[in-house]
Amino acid sequence: MTLLCAEYGAGRPILLLHGGGGPQTVDAFGARLAAALPAHVVVPTHPGFGGTTRPDDLTTIAGLARGYADLLDERGLHDVLVIGSSIGGWIAAELALLGSARLGGLVLIDAVGIDVPDHPAADFFALSFPEIAELSYHAPDAFRIDPTQLSPAAREQLAANRAALAVYAGEPSMVDPTLRSRLDAVTVPTLVIWGDSDRIVTPDYGRAYAEAIPGAEFRILPDTGHLPQLETPDQVIAALRTFSSTAGSR
Repeated sequence: MTLLCAEYGAGRPILLLHGGGGPQTVDAFGARLAAALPAHVVVPTHPGFGGTTRPDDLTTIAGLARGYADLLDERGLHDVLVIGSSIGGWIAAELALLGSARLGGLVLIDAVGIDVPDHPAADFFALSFPEIAELSYHAPDAFRIDPTQLSPAAREQLAANRAALAVYAGEPSMVDPTLRSRLDAVTVPTLVIWGDSDRIVTPDYGRAYAEAIPGAEFRILPDTGHLPQLETPDQVIAALRTFSSTAGSR
């Protein structure tokens, strides 16, 4: 698949995968992370997001994961730390399950995709943008978006992002019922980061994610919602700095 990628810094390669909000939810954090570690951070835009085109035959999370495995092969990258936020975490998990020797570590930030019957994910596609903000942040007033105040082009892009998410995630479920049971095949060091105020997928959902992956570390971030890289980026970088130093070459 053809990918639009932003790139920052030099050092250990990091593949940073965005969630349903689009690349803008991780782009500034990618630049900040590159300087902090330091690292070479690659931030791709999933096809169909951010004004890009989605090929007709690219319709699944697994397909995206295979595309990113190909990207790592094409670039000849090694010891790659793959970080995914929300649906990007789901893609990252599927990428880790492909067994590529190019991966050196996995970080899931408030990831979605698994089925946790006692703690289901919020019905994202039934929510308005204000409702999504209310559930996504510890302090939502700082992050609310009023689509009616956006330009027509920006509104069109928001709608396209949501449409692409619906295709990949399988509206309305946002769940692969097989994923949780398959995660015991992940072999790379894994860190699961979760905001304590996330109400899209609660910390109990996050604990279930971590418990499904052998040896995964689970880290709760205080005063943080579904998008820690936006709301409390310094906390995320501190957790990643510690993890990256221990999850090196295998």
